[in-house]
Amino acid sequence: MASLYVYSALVVLFLTCGAAMATKENDQIIKDNNCETKMGLPCVLKAFTSIFETGTISSKCCGELVGLGKVCHSALVKRTLENPLFKDLSPARIIAKRIQTWNNCLALIDSPSPSA
Repeated sequence: MASLYVYSALVVLFLTCGAAMATKENDQIIKDNNCETKMGLPCVLKAFTSIFETGTISSKCCGELVGLGKVCHSALVKRTLENPLFKDLSPARIIAKRIQTWNNCLALIDSPSPSA
């Protein structure tokens, strides 16, 4: 039972440290727009994978990403890049993938369905 408390404390510490390292501007945007509550976890993971790794994002998750909004999407990606865990990634490459993912999702959401 004690190990559960230690683990929980470490998770909270990790999340707090990561958030504290973000710029005040991104934090304020994220807070003001409730960005962290607008997408479900499965779609957050899909979007993260498509931007920070190699993966695709489903049309359902594209709908959630577009619903999140471009301002939140940008601020969350920037805050993630500020986390020391991602210091070895190329910011220019990640920003390009963020833009590509956003544009692909917009095109997918705006395109008429094949049955229409």
